[in-house]
Amino acid sequence: MSAFRVSAASLLRLAENGTLVDRVDEHVRMSGSGVGPGERVSWSRSLAGFAHDLSDAGLAGVEVIVEYKLPLTSKRADVVLAGRHPRTGADSYVVVELKQWSRAWSFEGLSTLVSVEHVAGPRLHPGVQVSGYCEYLADFLGVAAQAPGLIRGAAYLHNASDDGVRDLLAVPATEHSRLFTSQRRGEFLDFLCGVLSPEPGAAAADRFLASSVRPSQHLLTYAADIMRQRAHFTLLDEQRVAYELVLHAVERARDEDGKSVVVVTGGPGSGKSVIALTMLGEMARQGYPVLHATGSRSFTQTLRRYAGRGSTRTQNLFKYFNNFVDARRNGIEVLVCDEAHRIRETSANRYTRREVRERSRPQVDELISAARVPVFLLDEHQVVRPGETGTVDVIRNHANRLGLTVDIVSLHGQFRCGGSKEYEQWVVRLLGLGSEGPLVWQGDGFVDLRLAGSPEEMEAFLAGRQADGETARLSAGFCWPWSDPRADGSLVPDVQIGSWSRPWNVKSDRSIGEAPGSSYWATDPAGFGQVGCVYTAQGFEYEWSGVIIGPDLVARDGQLVARRDQSRDPALKGKATSDAAADRLIRNTYKVLLTRGMRGTMIYSADAETRAYLSGLVHPVRGLETRYERIAPGVYERREP
Repeated sequence: MSAFRVSAASLLRLAENGTLVDRVDEHVRMSGSGVGPGERVSWSRSLAGFAHDLSDAGLAGVEVIVEYKLPLTSKRADVVLAGRHPRTGADSYVVVELKQWSRAWSFEGLSTLVSVEHVAGPRLHPGVQVSGYCEYLADFLGVAAQAPGLIRGAAYLHNASDDGVRDLLAVPATEHSRLFTSQRRGEFLDFLCGVLSPEPGAAAADRFLASSVRPSQHLLTYAADIMRQRAHFTLLDEQRVAYELVLHAVERARDEDGKSVVVVTGGPGSGKSVIALTMLGEMARQGYPVLHATGSRSFTQTLRRYAGRGSTRTQNLFKYFNNFVDARRNGIEVLVCDEAHRIRETSANRYTRREVRERSRPQVDELISAARVPVFLLDEHQVVRPGETGTVDVIRNHANRLGLTVDIVSLHGQFRCGGSKEYEQWVVRLLGLGSEGPLVWQGDGFVDLRLAGSPEEMEAFLAGRQADGETARLSAGFCWPWSDPRADGSLVPDVQIGSWSRPWNVKSDRSIGEAPGSSYWATDPAGFGQVGCVYTAQGFEYEWSGVIIGPDLVARDGQLVARRDQSRDPALKGKATSDAAADRLIRNTYKVLLTRGMRGTMIYSADAETRAYLSGLVHPVRGLETRYERIAPGVYERREP
C-alpha cells in the first residue's frame, strides 16, 4: 500500500481531532507490518507535537511521509519531510527521527552507542541512526543518485533538555546527523526553514515515492571492495549496534587483557553476513589479527573467490570451523564465525584417528578459545544437519562456564524477500517452526510469492527472469538420487518429475562442462539449469527462487508432515538421528530454500495433495505480487498497487 502522507497542515488537523494515531495505524497495518501498543503511544506523543512544530515554523504546505519503509528492507523511518529548497527551488527532503527520551548518555564511553533511562541494553546514537537512513536512501533511490545532497537528516529529542543528553550532543553533527533537543526547538525550526520552503511539497513527495530503486548490493560482488578498497555497506539500527559492540569488545579486551563473546542472531536476509564482512574489513584495515570462518564449504570457497580475488593474503582470511582444533589460545584478536548455526558437536570426522577423536573437545570451545573476541552470527532455524549445535544457548552456556561475558544482539530487520518480515513469518508458520499455525498469504506488496502448476512452468518462469538479466535458481529437497557424472563427463538428470528432469548441481568444486563447481552454483550464471540442494543454497541469495518440495514434506489431513523415509540425505539415515530431529531438520531445510529469493519465490510440490493444500494458503491479491517493476538491467521502479 502507498505510504501515509499528508501535508503538515492536515497532520495538525488529524492530531487536533484525535484521529491521527488511528490513521497511521491503519496505513502501517495495510502495508503488511504489525503495530504494537508502544508504537501507538509513541505516535500520539511525538507526531502531534511535531505537527505543531511544523505549523509554528510556517511549513504547513510541506508534505509529511509518516513511517516511511526504506526500499527493500523492513526498516521504517519515523518521518520524511518533502518540499522545495527555499534558495534553489530544487526538491529537498529531510529524514527526521523522533525520540521521546528524556535522559541518555554514552554507553561505556562510546560515541555511537547510548544508554537510555528506563531502557535495557545499548541503543544506537539517534544521530548515527538517522545518518544511516540517509546514506541508505542515497544508495538506493534514483532521485538521490541524480542529485547528491538532496537528503538531510535530523534527530529530534523533543522531551530532552541539553543537560539530559549532554553526551549525545558532544558527537559532531553532519548534514545527515543533526541532533536537536526541546531546549533547541528554535534551532530545529530554523534548520527546517533553511532547507524547506513554505510552498506545497506534494510534487516533491510524488517524485520521492515514485523514484526508481536500485536493488540491494550483492554481498559477494562488493566483498572484494570491502577487503581491498575499505568500502563498506551501510549498517542500520541493530546491524550497527552489533558492529559497534564488536569494535568495543575488541578495545575492552585489549585494555583489560581480557576476553568476551558476541552473538548476533537473525533470520535469513537480516544482514548477518554483511555485518561479518564489514567487521572483517574494518579489523583488517586497522591491523588487528582477524579471521573469518564458516562451516560451509560453498560459502567459504565463494568468499575466497570473490572477496579474495587477486590476493592470496585476503583469501587466507577465510577459514573453516574445523581449522581451529590446535589453534593457540587467543592467538587472534577477532574470529568472525559466520553461519554459526553450522557449528558441529566436534571437529572430528570419520577420517579422524580414534585417539585424536577421543580427546577432542566441543567445536564451540575451540572457536571461543582461538580469539580474544569470538563473534558468532547465526539463525537457529537454519540447522539442517544432525550434529549441528550452533544455538544461542549452547554458545552462551560454554562461554558462561569459562567465566566470559556474552553480548547478544538480535537483528529484526529484513533485507531479503523484498524486505518483508511478514513473508519470513509466513514461511515459519507454514513449516510449523513457530507456535502458531499456517495462515493465508494474500500478498503484502513487497515479495512476489507464486505457485507453479508443474516443474516446466516453474523453470520457464525462472528462465524468463534469468534472460532479463536477473538472477534465478531452482532448488529442491534432497528426495532424488544423486549420481556421479557419466563417463563422458555429463551430469545425470536425477531429479525427475513426470517427463521433466534436471541434474543436481555438481558434487565437487570442479566444473563439469558448463556447469560450475558446487561452491559456485548460487553465484555463477551457469548455475541455472541444475537443481541446487540446501548445502549449495545456504548462505546465498538470488533475485528469484524456485523451490521444489519433495515427498519428504507432504500435506496430510490439513497439515504438513515430514517423512524421513522419503529423504535421500544420508545424514538422516540410521538411528543416530531421532525421528523428532529428522522432522525438524527437514522443515529447516525448506525454511532455508524458501528464503533465498530477494524479490520473489515460486513453489511447486511433487505431491498432488500438497499442491492442493498450498493453493488454499497462497491467495495474493492482484496487484500486490510485487512492489518493484524492472525497467532496466539492475534498476527497478516502485509500483504502487
